[in-house]
Amino acid sequence: MKETTSKEQILKKIRDALISKKENPFAHINFNHPVFNDISEEKEIQFAKKLIEMGGSFIYCENENSFLQNLNVLQKEKGWKEVFTIDEKLQALLSSGNINYDSNPENFTGQKVGMTRCEYFIARFGTVLVSSGLNSGRRMFVFPEVHIIVGYASQVVTDLKNALQGIKKKYANNFPSQITAITGPSRTADIEKTLVMGAHGPKELFVFMIDDLE
Repeated sequence: MKETTSKEQILKKIRDALISKKENPFAHINFNHPVFNDISEEKEIQFAKKLIEMGGSFIYCENENSFLQNLNVLQKEKGWKEVFTIDEKLQALLSSGNINYDSNPENFTGQKVGMTRCEYFIARFGTVLVSSGLNSGRRMFVFPEVHIIVGYASQVVTDLKNALQGIKKKYANNFPSQITAITGPSRTADIEKTLVMGAHGPKELFVFMIDDLE
């Protein structure tokens, strides 16, 4: 009997494929072999290049004092009165450098600049991995117009799989409910094929990488 619809034809092909056992043409493929080529330069340099390619801004800091100095300069250049962060570790760091910040949850929706830490920097794509396991919560990664991310050189890994392995080890049985990969500022070209920045999140992304490697 001839199939009368495309759906019936597809289902027949599926049935025939399930009944007819054929030898696997890919039996000798090593699925554990890396998909990507090795990175030819230092991971930190690769990350910085890729981040900049994706529209993010990268600031290298020799130490935490250098971070505070660079942030102070950026804050004055941009005319930011303060940054918003609820992360206690960042608050302590900012306080040590007399950097103005706000941490009052009631003022959150009025903030322009939000600051968070991160889980990992992924060198291959210039991506920053964040999670709800950080003290910043969830909304800090998407709501502020400007997102400042602070991390350390020791947090740079080559690929996403390395970062996920690290997350699994770090949180063990208390895995975060949200893990987000941030690659540059938020953007979309869905509207009449015109690139719009900040459509679904921050318009600007600044990454401060503090060198903690000897």
